[in-house]
Amino acid sequence: MQKIFRVMIIIAMLITAYLLILAWRDDYADAPDVDTVPETITSVGADIPSTTGAAGDIPVQTMPVDASGVLITVTTDRYDIKINPEGGDIVYAALKQYDATLDSDKPFVLLENNNNRVYVAQSGLIGQDGIDTAEGRAVYSHTANNYMMEAGQQTLSVPLTYKKDGVTITKTFTFTQDKYPIDISYQIQNASNNAWQGQMFAQLKRDDSKDPGMSDKGALSMATYLGGAWGTPDDPYNKLKFGKFNDGELNTTSDKGWVGIVQHYFVSAWTPGNFTGKFFSRETGNDYFIGFNSQPVNVAPNKQVTLNATLYAGPKVQSELKEVAVGLNQTVDYGLLWPISKILFAILDGIHKVIGNWGWSIIVLTILVKIALMWFSNKSYYSMAKMRAIAPRLQALKEEYGDDRMKMSQEMMAIYKEEKVNPMAGCLPILLQMPIFLALYWVLVESVELRHAPWILWIQDLSAMDPWFILPLLMGASMFVQQQLNPQPADPMQAKVMKFLPIIFTAFMLFFPAGLVLYWTVNNLFSMTQQYIVNRKVEEEQKRRTAKVLD
Repeated sequence: MQKIFRVMIIIAMLITAYLLILAWRDDYADAPDVDTVPETITSVGADIPSTTGAAGDIPVQTMPVDASGVLITVTTDRYDIKINPEGGDIVYAALKQYDATLDSDKPFVLLENNNNRVYVAQSGLIGQDGIDTAEGRAVYSHTANNYMMEAGQQTLSVPLTYKKDGVTITKTFTFTQDKYPIDISYQIQNASNNAWQGQMFAQLKRDDSKDPGMSDKGALSMATYLGGAWGTPDDPYNKLKFGKFNDGELNTTSDKGWVGIVQHYFVSAWTPGNFTGKFFSRETGNDYFIGFNSQPVNVAPNKQVTLNATLYAGPKVQSELKEVAVGLNQTVDYGLLWPISKILFAILDGIHKVIGNWGWSIIVLTILVKIALMWFSNKSYYSMAKMRAIAPRLQALKEEYGDDRMKMSQEMMAIYKEEKVNPMAGCLPILLQMPIFLALYWVLVESVELRHAPWILWIQDLSAMDPWFILPLLMGASMFVQQQLNPQPADPMQAKVMKFLPIIFTAFMLFFPAGLVLYWTVNNLFSMTQQYIVNRKVEEEQKRRTAKVLD
């Protein structure tokens, strides 16, 4: 039984490692090569979808120029935005509340269009009388090149105007203070003598460049999901890998759904406003598109119609995403153990609101978890302490009945029964901790709240590996000391394997997020203290029993 107990601990630890690797592989096994940067950037305007949302682009527009006065600049409390008046696309979005890298004075750039990366949010009017056609994108007039949200200003509107044949189209971007969602509306005012018909489209375009959100996590850090996603109220969250954009998998309609591109910590997503959108995805060369078209809209003479959609381009903050669309908050992807992860994050977030430091919050969370599992742990540690106490008797049995395994097993079972020992109970703490360990891993990896979150001294980013490997070494040392408190295996081979486990786990933890290693280290220290107290208690019981027998 003792042998089985040891084997089960080893298996539990290996399963943990396997599940982490498997979860990563599931997202990246079929991912395209993201090291390629296109030698030339295709035109932003060469991306107009067909009116059915099927594959096939209409080549229309030349490459937009840079920010030398042509692009419209918008500054809010959360964004630095650049809009190309030719097409009215958002070609640059920097998130002012998030730094590009740790200790950087530059904001994180989510959307951009340059020689290194193409990732833009596009929208327009297509169809019978659409202004985005094979002849060119609409070139909007605008009253200013720079717009700034003043302190205390609740909303900021950026209107763009296009006039042709008696039809005036006003494309307006509306930014709200302290909010990431951007409202984009098209007011179509028909002063002509003929009916106007067209469709609104909204899409995201991204090339196959790397995820910049992973740039400061270390070369050996596991990448998180990078690709498309979509959802509807009936089917809230679906991943769509870049390599499957042309498979026809995305073919649905919804008036409350969303389509987006997900990366580490951040997401961009379109949601239809006052119309039912036909969702689509497609791939053209190194570029990937995901979006939706509205149904055809008719505007009678001397009438006007407004179409609108919402763009979210920002961090994966669950409380904010939940308000934008059903299922968008699930882009914070906690994997198969998401119920446990959500509970852990809710507790961790509550602790942080009181303490104000994510590192100390992880320590408090660890202690709370240990307290919650203390009854089970005590049962286990008591059994292990009893195993340690009766180890000399078991060794004597081995020497006496070494060649008679049947008799030795019978005598061992008799001792277990006499001492009320369950050798398998020692597996319980490990088995209970593994789901929590895995769930917390995804909390640390996926929660943008812990991005660049410092603890103390050298740990300035709990979501990245320890730069000095101090925590993994402390974790390995605590694991080694904890082993000395456990009964040692009688089998020499098992004893050697157990001695190597702290080394194996230390190597395994070197490149894990520092917050996760902190959790496991504190967990070990708490377990050591608990086990030491139980061992002393059992030793005292054994001494009293021995003294009573001698008397």
